[in-house]
Amino acid sequence: MASSLLPYPETGADIAPQRIASSIDAEHQWRCRRTSHAQPRRQPGNVPVSRWTRNITTPLEVVNHGNESDHCIGLALKCTSLTFNHAGRRLIQGRVNAGVAQVTAPAVSVSAVFESSVDGLHLFASQQVLAECYEDLFQRPHAGDIVLGDPKLIRDPVLDRLGQALAVSQTCDAALGKVFTESVSLAIVSRIVAHQFTAPNSQNREGAALPQWRMNRVVEYIDAHLSETIGLADIAASAGLTRMHFAAQFRRATGLRPHEYLLRRRIEHAQHLLLNSKHNVLDVALSCGFRSQAHFTTVFKRFAGETPCCWRMKANGAR
Repeated sequence: MASSLLPYPETGADIAPQRIASSIDAEHQWRCRRTSHAQPRRQPGNVPVSRWTRNITTPLEVVNHGNESDHCIGLALKCTSLTFNHAGRRLIQGRVNAGVAQVTAPAVSVSAVFESSVDGLHLFASQQVLAECYEDLFQRPHAGDIVLGDPKLIRDPVLDRLGQALAVSQTCDAALGKVFTESVSLAIVSRIVAHQFTAPNSQNREGAALPQWRMNRVVEYIDAHLSETIGLADIAASAGLTRMHFAAQFRRATGLRPHEYLLRRRIEHAQHLLLNSKHNVLDVALSCGFRSQAHFTTVFKRFAGETPCCWRMKANGAR
């Protein structure tokens, strides 16, 4: 269905796989989501994200014949020079700045010639995700399939910040990055939908905060599953809401994104275990949902100001 016109070794040899968390795959073919039998099946409502990185400066021509069902959202992470053709018509020729986005509808053929190095994200939005975002923005379902047919470049500083946040979120601990990646990906798709349907009031619409009884359910769910991989959909389901409704209401109620709140609860639980048990630091890390002691130490220090070992010694000495 899609291919690059130059062999894989040149298009992907300069991508460092160890830098890419499992939630954001390295693209080996332009605008193609990487799939294999070893990877988990795509969950309904998820927004797969892949990263197209190329440090080689010699010209590269690529083509993609379009995804059968998903819209492809391209978001530049740094400036690049290219020629970009959309459905046989030239859309870009020259320099594109970081933060610029472009949307291609399903089954639309695109091609490009990259004249310089490039670093960008591609998000693949299904009809289910688009419908979810549309209903959250306009408080009503969309009649029929949603087609984002305007291919013009979108220049939006909010999209730029969201894209950069996704890029720097890649860590060695994919479990902790899952909620953050899902939240930011949905925010990008929602912003794109708002742009395409020109809803001037939707971006400033002030909705209700998450009610306390729903908040209690969320806290109970998170505390009961701290040692497990928790996704945004899991937390939203515990509150009886869709992901889009939940994320917005949760932030209004707490001032925090779900990812930030989850990290805080993990660290608070870790402090309790460090103070009231004889578990070593690795066991505490695993019990709190971290997949490595090194990442646990980094996050713990960010929240507590000290490493787990130092914090434990000082806390025990003060008792």
